[in-house]
Amino acid sequence: MNTVIIATKNIGKAKDFEKLFLPMGMTVKTLLDYPELEDVDETGTTFEENAVLKAETISKVLGVMVIGDDSGLEVDALEGRPGVYSARYAGIEKNDEANIDKVLAELQDVPENERTARFCCALAMAEPGKETVTVFGTCEGHILLERRGSNGFGYDPVFFVESEGKAMAELTSEEKNEISHRAKAINQLEKSLKDRQQSDV
Repeated sequence: MNTVIIATKNIGKAKDFEKLFLPMGMTVKTLLDYPELEDVDETGTTFEENAVLKAETISKVLGVMVIGDDSGLEVDALEGRPGVYSARYAGIEKNDEANIDKVLAELQDVPENERTARFCCALAMAEPGKETVTVFGTCEGHILLERRGSNGFGYDPVFFVESEGKAMAELTSEEKNEISHRAKAINQLEKSLKDRQQSDV
């Protein structure tokens, strides 16, 4: 088992995982390496359910360890929306600008101190013959009145990170990797991997 597949076609996400798995001598691949695989329908109602669906479905097909990832934005004033629909909030096509516009429009009359939100990331690690492990990471902040910064993607330009005093899109990739929801989830996954390796000995 020296190959791990990240259930994504996003190269940026894959690089985050390479930092964890390459020192272990594992080869990291993504769904871009398996164009024949059909997309897994994300029918879950939570980030965790969708991450597990992706990981377990692909692991069964290929017989190797697979990491499934589902992430998104939860806005308290919108009762947790866009949530699992973050990537397609403004419609079926993934359109970052339209998604941001929709969130800003829905928060138009909400004062700044009530625009609290968080980025969430659920990871599921599925491996043949082993129990699936799930971990979760969050990054707290609030939704700005307008876009700031040009780095990142998705809702980063309107997500203000309290701990950094900047919008997510104003952070360098290195700064973002220190505090992001995905970074925190990967740290949890690393602990789970070490625990599993010790129990296998």
